[in-house]
Amino acid sequence: MRYTTPPRPFDVAALFPQLAPLARTATRLHPRPGSPTPHDSSVGGPLLWPADEPWPHCEAPHERETTRPLLSPDDVRAWRHHRRACEERRLLDPQGPWITPEELAVEKQILAGRPWPEGPIAMLPVAQLYLRDVPLLPRPAQSEADLLQVLWCPFDHPGHPRTALFWRSAGTVTTSLAAPPEPPAVRFETYLPEPCLLTPETVTEYPHYSELGKELQEQLGDLSQWQAAAGPALDGSYRIAPQERYMDTLSTAPGWKTGGWTRWGLTDPVPRPCPECGCDTEPLLTIATTEWDSNESWIPEEEQTDPTPLLPGSPPANFTMVDIASGYDLQLHSCPASPDHPHIELIP
Repeated sequence: MRYTTPPRPFDVAALFPQLAPLARTATRLHPRPGSPTPHDSSVGGPLLWPADEPWPHCEAPHERETTRPLLSPDDVRAWRHHRRACEERRLLDPQGPWITPEELAVEKQILAGRPWPEGPIAMLPVAQLYLRDVPLLPRPAQSEADLLQVLWCPFDHPGHPRTALFWRSAGTVTTSLAAPPEPPAVRFETYLPEPCLLTPETVTEYPHYSELGKELQEQLGDLSQWQAAAGPALDGSYRIAPQERYMDTLSTAPGWKTGGWTRWGLTDPVPRPCPECGCDTEPLLTIATTEWDSNESWIPEEEQTDPTPLLPGSPPANFTMVDIASGYDLQLHSCPASPDHPHIELIP
């Protein structure tokens, strides 16, 4: 299955030529539930990890919180399987009970909770990207690596999981680790990604409105400039603030992606220098809660005509079951100079 982003409603660089030199290519990953292997690019799938290389653990302190039970990864998988079974039963019998006593007993058993973990915590696979599948993956200069692996600690540090990046050459892995360790518990069930296969697609992006110069911001906010070029095709709902049309449908794509521009929303733009050398870091990977939001123009054409059943959960289009800060994204920025320099984590 391939996924195709619908054409944008306008060629915004033709409407506003100053945007043309600011265009960047992003790769939408389009994660959808599947059964990835270590040889696939994936979200939440098994990694091609060398058998003789220690599995990464988080050794930082983890603040205790007792308002909700902790679940193990197996608990989360069992709970999701149980919820899917309940959904299927209700589809077959819409007039039946929302949940039966037997189903409630199973759910209570699954959600009983686990003890707070002590000591270092094994990190969880988040994403694995082969350069053959994502050829425009921003790779550090002079690096021969063709595989990016992203893991995280499934506890908050402080407001989201702490990530670790590993670049490697896939051909050097002769024997892969068959059964990597898992953490005894996760902070939230939404910190365990659902295994997904990827169907990468390149798209063109432009900077978020808040990163543009004042002159260009004024042009985007001038309705007469939009009307002169777009005429009646301009959606009437944007007449009061036409720059929102740019932000919603013409600048940055939602969802899991590599490269491109930062999709600001929770915060204003901030400098992102490399902590090691001070050069400007680049967007590497966006870990998203949803593949699209209320603006449905980003829904792939194939899913507009033949919608893919969504997994149980909220919000919709949450195929990976990951939720960052109640609906936001976690964007990783990397230093283009060296893979050894620390990366930046940002909830934009």
